[in-house]
Amino acid sequence: MNKLTIIKVGGKIVEEPDTLQALLQDFAKIEGFKVLVHGGGRAATLLSNRLGIESQMVDGRRITDAETLKVVTMVYAGLVNKNIVAKLQALGVNALGLTGADLNYMRSEKRPVGEVDYGFVGDVKEVQSSILTNLIELGVVPVLAPLTHDKKGNMLNTNADTIAGETAKALAKYFDVTLMFCFERKGVLSDAGNDDSVIPEITRESFAEYVADGVIQGGMIPKLENAYEAIDAGVKEVIITRADYIFTGGGTKVI
Repeated sequence: MNKLTIIKVGGKIVEEPDTLQALLQDFAKIEGFKVLVHGGGRAATLLSNRLGIESQMVDGRRITDAETLKVVTMVYAGLVNKNIVAKLQALGVNALGLTGADLNYMRSEKRPVGEVDYGFVGDVKEVQSSILTNLIELGVVPVLAPLTHDKKGNMLNTNADTIAGETAKALAKYFDVTLMFCFERKGVLSDAGNDDSVIPEITRESFAEYVADGVIQGGMIPKLENAYEAIDAGVKEVIITRADYIFTGGGTKVI
C-alpha cells in the first residue's frame, strides 16, 4: 500500500505565525500522500472573550453551548482552516479545507448528557473513507478542521485528536498510515518540568503504569487512548512529538 502521513497539530503552534509557518514548511516537504488535522482552541477562546461569550472548560475539554458553537465554527472552519490552506497553496501544496459536513466525510452524534453536559460536542460515528481516499489519490491534501455534523443540519464541535485518530483508522484500509500528534513538547515526558525527559517508547503496559503513578495525566491520556485505538485499527505507527521534530525521528513512539 502507498504511504500516508497524517499530521495533527494544535495549541500555540497553530495560532502563532512563525511556528505555524515553520510547521507548514516541514509538512510541505513530506513525501507521498498526506493529511493535516488542526485545532484552534486558543483562537476560539480569544474571539469568545472579545464577543463577551464566556469559555467554559472541564478537564481541558470545551463546553460548547449554542453561542460557542457559532464561534468555533467561524474560527475552526473559517479563520484557522482557510489561513492554513492559503499558506499551503503558497508552498505548492494543493490543499483543500474540510469539515466533517463537507462531502459528508465525517458524521457524529451529539454526546449524551452524563455527569457533564458538553453541549454541542460530537462523538464520531461514521467516516466516509472512500471520499477521502479518492481526493488523496487525485493529489489533493485534505486539511481537516475539528468539526463534524449529525446529518440533521447541525454542526458539532469534535476534538482534533479524535478527528485525526478516526481519519487514520478509516484510511488504514487503503494506505500504510503513520499518525503524528505534534504539539509544543518534544514528546510524552516523564517529568513535566523537564522538556528533555522524553519517554522514547510507550507500551500499553507502561501507559497504564504511568497513568496510575500520575506521570501521564490530563489531556495526554485521551491522546494516547486515541493512539492505541488507531493501532488496533491497523495504523502502522503513531508518534507524539514536537512540531519541529517531524524529520528527526525523535519524540515518543506508541507501540
